[in-house]
Amino acid sequence: MTLFEKIAAREIPSEILAEGSDWIAFRDIAPQAPVHFLVVPKQCIPRIHEAKESDSILLGTLLQAAASTARQEGLSASGYRIVINNGPDGGETVPHLHLHVLGGRPMNWPPG
Repeated sequence: MTLFEKIAAREIPSEILAEGSDWIAFRDIAPQAPVHFLVVPKQCIPRIHEAKESDSILLGTLLQAAASTARQEGLSASGYRIVINNGPDGGETVPHLHLHVLGGRPMNWPPG
């Protein structure tokens, strides 16, 4: 069971911001911006590269969840960034697909 599955199952405490039947959003424990939360599917997909065509609806739901939670967190007017890390060179540290939503400050480009 991954760290994120344990958070979704309430086995590990976390500041949960929002939740749907197949996803959960909670604050990142090492924030990289004034607002930094994760949107995670409850079903473990190890990384975006391993998502299947049958996961398409869930992937869209995750983006909608990110947008609605960003709105709830007051990021609509100023904007925010959504990041998905894939593999070691992409910065992936937990093998469970998740969206980072960062906001509350200007984001630099290029990232990394």
